[in-house]
Amino acid sequence: MPVSTMETTQVTLAVRSETSPGEVIAVVGSCEALGCWSHQKAVTLHPSGNDGNTWIATITVPKGIVSKYRYFKGFFLESKSAGGPCQVIVNMWETHHQPRTMSPTASHQNIDDGQFGIHNGVNCVDSGWLTCQTEIRLRLHYSKTSPVSITKKKFKKSRFRIKLTLEGIEEEEDEEDEAISPSSWPKMTSTLDISMISANGYKSRHSQPECGNALEPSQWTEYSIHTMDPDNLELTFEFFEEDLGEHVVQGDAHPGHVGTACLLSSSFLESGKDIGVATLPIMGRNFRQTIGKVRVDYLVIRPIQGLQCDMSSSFTKYWKKRSTLDVGHRGAGSTHAAKHHRIRENTVASFKSAAKHGAAYVEFDVHLSKDAVPIVYHDLTCCISTKKKNDKTSLELIEVPVKDLTFDQLQLLKLAHVTAMKENDNKDLLDDEDEIDEHQPFPSLSQIFQAIPEHVGFNIELKWICQMKDGSWDGNLSSYFNMNTFLDIILSCVLQKGGKRRIVFSCFDPDICTMVRHKQNKYPILFLTQGISEKYPELMDIRCQTTQIAISFAQSENILGISAHTEELLKNLTYIGDAQSKGLVVFSWGDDNNDHETRRKLREQGIDGLIYDRICECLVPYFDSSSSDSPSARTKESSQISSK
Repeated sequence: MPVSTMETTQVTLAVRSETSPGEVIAVVGSCEALGCWSHQKAVTLHPSGNDGNTWIATITVPKGIVSKYRYFKGFFLESKSAGGPCQVIVNMWETHHQPRTMSPTASHQNIDDGQFGIHNGVNCVDSGWLTCQTEIRLRLHYSKTSPVSITKKKFKKSRFRIKLTLEGIEEEEDEEDEAISPSSWPKMTSTLDISMISANGYKSRHSQPECGNALEPSQWTEYSIHTMDPDNLELTFEFFEEDLGEHVVQGDAHPGHVGTACLLSSSFLESGKDIGVATLPIMGRNFRQTIGKVRVDYLVIRPIQGLQCDMSSSFTKYWKKRSTLDVGHRGAGSTHAAKHHRIRENTVASFKSAAKHGAAYVEFDVHLSKDAVPIVYHDLTCCISTKKKNDKTSLELIEVPVKDLTFDQLQLLKLAHVTAMKENDNKDLLDDEDEIDEHQPFPSLSQIFQAIPEHVGFNIELKWICQMKDGSWDGNLSSYFNMNTFLDIILSCVLQKGGKRRIVFSCFDPDICTMVRHKQNKYPILFLTQGISEKYPELMDIRCQTTQIAISFAQSENILGISAHTEELLKNLTYIGDAQSKGLVVFSWGDDNNDHETRRKLREQGIDGLIYDRICECLVPYFDSSSSDSPSARTKESSQISSK
């Protein structure tokens, strides 16, 4: 029925909640009157009653037709351009798997939805994502050395506390312009939050003590700033001595205050880098003398460009508890290290084989080609074969970064895995000659979405460079793509092509995990961690060094969970239950998972997902009578556990 002839009715919605100054409650839903799930088109409610905590709105909706809807809290701010739409920031929103519904039949209906966030007796809310605001992270940590270095002798043995204050740089406004185009919408005040992460847990704060927080060698201290004006912030670090003598306290108007370091946000934003390190001079209290320096890591998180997330569903923290999921590592399994393999890893054929044998998910790595096409391949580098002059028989392999080759070059060139260079093995090159497309390496992410049945979930590892404790870099790459651009391209592809497929992201880089959580509102991410390992070199970032601190990081960033290295889990099986008791999902990865007995042991501990090779040999497919199109699978170990 055309919208113009559809019978409508008026509905008055009411919901209760406290709000912060300037914050409003809005409703968004499936019909046009409710914005078709777009936060930008949401309907704002207005406070009613003496306490101001009851919010109401009257809307006109289709009569007798089911409309789904959710409430959210947020700010509706002035437009960036004169006469443009207001900018909407979502602070907190209802994320129930099944949203609220209405199907009004009377000419006017009142619906009292009770308390914000509670639907059918279940409280389910989540923080918002970046819609139009920018988030700046400043971090102090001991990954390399102490971030604070004071050269003045009397402070040589001192421990310090640090406080960050935030100021906006005032810009002169044209009074004439201001008079012509007054805004009915408020401006957003920049906000500052602090989190402190260690192996023992995490703390989050909205305020700081008068003398700041102590710096600890085992702790990662992070300041998070949300702002609509990222180019015009003045950030001031105040330094205080931790242990003060009584004579110092009594004779000082600012007890223990040592010095100040200032940082203008424009100084690193103008560089074009969204991640980096700033070294700032610390000025003494008389501001005429430099007494030391402080090393500050920064991270800038921007909204996805060219794509707006809708509010129809969210799985960022949703996990339906079930028996352990079997996840096919790189599809049917890693092959370059295997002596015998029939299907090459990370190819369409490999993923199809894993799906055919009943894998719940397939795991694969995604990064970008030189021309910014999301591709599926494990390593950051590959080998190109070249022939020597006057020698038609011998081949020479040259290792090149995947990011330096276009998508077409990756499809056309004779390429080999980096292990071929180490082992003087040209098997990959010979195999390429007669392979059909489904067996070829470097498929695009779009091809994988099109080729693999939708009932098969994707565990998408976002490939990024890692720095080792000794200062070396993964793939010898110390620089990579702009992190925001890298993620915008991949996330846009997934959000547009994901459909109803179950998708979980994962990454070894904690900053990537943070960005994915804040850039979109639909898919969850797991923090990949190798923990304490004898097989792999220790990583520089302290957030990556143990499973325990990985758990704290996942809690702090409110992500779905962790994907832990089985090598450390086998030594500390209690980590699984510990993480789950804190609301986290736990997957595991590693060569140890290829052992039947190890998988059985982890299943008994209730692990949520197992990533392993040769999944086609381990799973026994069967068809569930309740489903006509999707195969399920049992493993020997899962059958043994279920029979206990």
